[in-house]
Amino acid sequence: MTMNNSFWKKKKVLITGDTGFKGAWLAYVLNNAGAIIQGLSSSAFNNNFQFYESLKINKISNTIDCDIRDQQLLGKVFRDFKPEFVFHLAAQPLVRESYLNPVITYDINVMGTINILEAIRNCSSINAAIMVTTDKCYENNEWEWGYRENEPIGGHDPYSSSKGCAELLIKSYQKSFFTDLKAEFGVSSVRAGNVIGGGDFSKDRLIPDIYKAITQNKNLFLRNPLSTRPWQHVLEPISGYLKVAEDLFERGSVVQGSWNFGPHISDIRTVNEVSELFCKSWGVKNIIEHKSVEDQPHEAQSLSLDISKAFFSLDWRPRWNVENAINETAKWYKAYFKNKNVRHITSEQIEKYFSD
Repeated sequence: MTMNNSFWKKKKVLITGDTGFKGAWLAYVLNNAGAIIQGLSSSAFNNNFQFYESLKINKISNTIDCDIRDQQLLGKVFRDFKPEFVFHLAAQPLVRESYLNPVITYDINVMGTINILEAIRNCSSINAAIMVTTDKCYENNEWEWGYRENEPIGGHDPYSSSKGCAELLIKSYQKSFFTDLKAEFGVSSVRAGNVIGGGDFSKDRLIPDIYKAITQNKNLFLRNPLSTRPWQHVLEPISGYLKVAEDLFERGSVVQGSWNFGPHISDIRTVNEVSELFCKSWGVKNIIEHKSVEDQPHEAQSLSLDISKAFFSLDWRPRWNVENAINETAKWYKAYFKNKNVRHITSEQIEKYFSD
């Protein structure tokens, strides 16, 4: 798919979590397409500010420091900006952090989601809203096949469970409030796999951990080397989110629902395989060690997504295989490490992705 710049030009888009990894990429993509962006993020919970600053997102998004649990301030931002589109990405996104702070995790991911839905419900300017959750919202049975959008929602760890709760909330609001089939308006939830790409500096994530190990001349210890995940470049789900938003704009609540965005089945790889591929792309060897950790928090061993719905209903499909995604990711981090212009390489990768 090509980027529909003519559609997004001068559209007013509100992005929650625009200082985060995926949010900053989304803001940059939409800015390149000519959209008018309002950012909304909490400085108290962002641990990825390096990427936001390196892309100078503050120059393209009037980011407001707002905790999504602050319903009053949230409502004011919506009223003042009058967005046409909303992309909700703000969250507590880390599994291991959710074990340390489960109450905060549920508070942000559940009550924060309610506040966003309420702000959407009370804002007449909105044409479409995309609620970003996760592939971990499914009740994981360690199946070998991908989960479909109609599979049971659940979650073992507090993070996964909180996102499952958010999905139930979204579905309730879809059925209770966003049902006017005559209106060009709808709300959909979107679920992506393990997203990689340049600019992720979050803790307890594989690619940032590899980058730190390489640049600090240390060994990388893998907790779960044989765990499999649906790895994909960050531009893959972003392209899907945009397609869903455009579809909601054109057809309204009749097409709202949930959507999976993941890689082809051949790109579902183990943690160890992805680590080796990144090291190979960077040009380093023998830094990976497998570490046996007793009493570590539970994390799913196997996880994959069925993307048939997006393929047939949105004509969406992955464009970069895992090797390509990892090469582009390593290229970005190398540029950042060498103090090169990462805004330039980010724009290059966006142009390359949407033209491949």
